[in-house]
Amino acid sequence: MLDFLGKVDLGTDLVNILGGLGFFVVVVITAYVVAVYVKKMKEKSTSDAPLAEENWDGIGEYKNEVPTGWFAIYLMTIVWAGWYWLVGYPLNAYSQIGEYNDEVKAHNAKFEAKFANADTAMLKSMGESVFLAQCSQCHGQTGDGMNGKAADLSKWGNEEGIMATVKNGAKGLGFPMGEMPAGLVDDATAKKIAVYVLAEVSTAKKSADAAVVAEGKTAFAASCASCHGEDGKGMNGMSADLTAYGTPKFTAETVLVKGKKGHIGNMPSFEKSGLLNKTQFMAVATYINAEMSNPKK
Repeated sequence: MLDFLGKVDLGTDLVNILGGLGFFVVVVITAYVVAVYVKKMKEKSTSDAPLAEENWDGIGEYKNEVPTGWFAIYLMTIVWAGWYWLVGYPLNAYSQIGEYNDEVKAHNAKFEAKFANADTAMLKSMGESVFLAQCSQCHGQTGDGMNGKAADLSKWGNEEGIMATVKNGAKGLGFPMGEMPAGLVDDATAKKIAVYVLAEVSTAKKSADAAVVAEGKTAFAASCASCHGEDGKGMNGMSADLTAYGTPKFTAETVLVKGKKGHIGNMPSFEKSGLLNKTQFMAVATYINAEMSNPKK
């Protein structure tokens, strides 16, 4: 049962030393407490001790002083806990977990430096691998969302995606302005807003009919500018920056970083989880934008 002790390097890993010490102390204290109370159980009890003033329906309570031993152990536990967190692990001591985290951090820094100037073709190739490993389980290998299991990425980053968002609302990106409600405008107006955003607000600058763009601008000012700002930049992070919509930047710096609590489930923040680094964010966003959200007509 205790064979694992022979495999633990107690000489170099302070975490193991502290864990073993804590285990020993707990065993000793437990044995002491058990021995004391077993001894008391064998002694004859008396009922002549003074009672407290309070009573509940005639049931009184003895005036018992705090046991000196219990108080000493309680105080020692607080002191030890303070030392453990402030002097020992994890702030100022070696641990195998800390060594692993340092190695991961160094690897990520080396990886990002190597691919800092990766071209679109390289990012797209890298992004395909990342997508298949991290995203396809929910979105499907082709990004179709697998019959509603997750978002259909063919409707992401394009006119159809904006129309769906305006119609159904947006949930779970965690902006200070809160969630965008559904049904703000009718379908015809939603289409005009989508055309305007992609043609004038987004850096994608996708061409569209000038008359529709003008009508969409008016609708945007009436229904969207109060949260996104007249320029669509999101008012200093209060809401989504629409100038990046339709480009890999929006996916890489907004959705993957923040995660998304949607209508059909929750996608975690890949930044908080540490599963991907920033280069991989841009890679998978480039792949999605090139192969899924802009399907060939």
